[in-house]
Amino acid sequence: MGSGFVGTPAAAIAYPVDTPEQYALDVKAAAAKNLDVVRAEASKAGVPFDLILRSNEHPYEKIIKAAQDFMCDVIFQASHGRRCMSAILLGSETQKVLTHCKIPVLVSR
Repeated sequence: MGSGFVGTPAAAIAYPVDTPEQYALDVKAAAAKNLDVVRAEASKAGVPFDLILRSNEHPYEKIIKAAQDFMCDVIFQASHGRRCMSAILLGSETQKVLTHCKIPVLVSR
């Protein structure tokens, strides 16, 4: 029996200690940091840039809504393909935008 393990197996796994509220704040801060890079590059290139930061359980819905609200001619969206099986089973956010949107979508891979 001497495995050297004390407690239950679950106790050996590191679980995040953030509350859902703290997690939401952390994600928002990380997104703002990434968007600051985009803002700086757009400014350096002289490209007009409006920053909006929205979240939703289904991001594709917010992407389409924002494009409609801002009367966009096209949606530019990156597709990195990191979701593997979940993308196959549930569809990627890019695929959902392509499927549900009437605005043209330019996908960069």
